[in-house]
Amino acid sequence: MELFWFILVLAVIIIITCVKVVSQAEAVVIERVGSYLETWNNGLHFKLPFVDRIVNRITLKEIVRDFLPQSVITKDNVSMQIDTIVYYQITDPKLYTYGIENPIVAIENLTATTLRNLIGELELDQTLTSRDAINEKMCAILDEATNPWGIKINRVEVKNIIPPRDIQEAMEKQMRAERERREKILQAEGEKKSAILIAEGEKESAILRAEAIKQTSIKEAEGQAEAILRIKEAEADGIKLLKEAKADKSVLTLKSFEALAKVADGQSTKIIVPSDLQNIATLSTTIEEMFKDHKSE
Repeated sequence: MELFWFILVLAVIIIITCVKVVSQAEAVVIERVGSYLETWNNGLHFKLPFVDRIVNRITLKEIVRDFLPQSVITKDNVSMQIDTIVYYQITDPKLYTYGIENPIVAIENLTATTLRNLIGELELDQTLTSRDAINEKMCAILDEATNPWGIKINRVEVKNIIPPRDIQEAMEKQMRAERERREKILQAEGEKKSAILIAEGEKESAILRAEAIKQTSIKEAEGQAEAILRIKEAEADGIKLLKEAKADKSVLTLKSFEALAKVADGQSTKIIVPSDLQNIATLSTTIEEMFKDHKSE
């Protein structure tokens, strides 16, 4: 009786241990009697005791490997250290298990040799400025080489490019000289623009001053013309008033003397005065005729 319960308990334990659960994004490779049987994906599975065994449990997630720096030599014989990062994913668990021994070491060695071949075809300047091209070429080469191993290379990144110390110092000096050159160019361009703006400002200022002088002269001339016109209009109005008032010869004679007095107040050094009253009468008659002519006009 006790043997029965012992066998029953043992059978239950064996059955429980043969029930396996595969998680999401995992795969399990199963062998039966030493030969590949199948690949389990996520879910509940059962294996035969003492016959089936789990050979490999594989993650199907994308894996990142940061490999150690590799010593490479460029086309112009410059030695440098370059380290890379490889992003890969297992697409076929069976090929990954049986395709190659220690696939991670194989990927690392393949990455190193591929990197040396690519850098050996480039000069130093090309190496420093062609990271994207190097990444793309390495990704294509590694993906093709690892395809029989059930591995998909998604991306390859050149992480660091470390040239020798003397090369780094020379590059730093070159960069410093380039920055100084750009600074001087920007300063010269700024001074040039400043000089141009100053010259344009002086030009516009001179044009505005000339325009102001011109407008002032025009206004002065218009003022003088207006003054002369007002004087002539006033004189005409005075003559008209005298004529309308029917001024006699004595009044005209008086106005003549007033005109002579104004002439005497001017800058003239000689004044011609009629020698007798007859001439004065004649002058009065002449002024009267002027009034008549102005009225007829």
